[in-house]
Amino acid sequence: QVQLQESGGGLVQAGGSLRLSCAASGRTFSTYAMGWFRQAPGKERERVAAISWSGRSTYYADSVKGRFTISRDNAKNTVSLQMNSLKPEDTAVYYCAAYDTKWYDLAPSAWGKGTLVTVSS
Repeated sequence: QVQLQESGGGLVQAGGSLRLSCAASGRTFSTYAMGWFRQAPGKERERVAAISWSGRSTYYADSVKGRFTISRDNAKNTVSLQMNSLKPEDTAVYYCAAYDTKWYDLAPSAWGKGTLVTVSS
């Protein structure tokens, strides 16, 4: 069972940057893919970014391409999401997620508790 703990959320002005981090424990980190999801008030949870076990393959939602960067450090058991040029519509609770396999083609099997990101206009 994987345990996940996010950090780094907060309040930022539009155009600003934030970096989210997620610490994982419970399984060998380099054996599974990781992802970031978000859920805004009144909306469904959506996948923002994902990264394969090695870090060589990544996925981004169209809404964040060119602004967000996902990365992982297998030596430190962490995955990060660098968010630049933030917009008010990026406001949401952001969740770290772990997949069962090396790739992110199926649904995640473990979730963090979430961290709130608020972007003011």
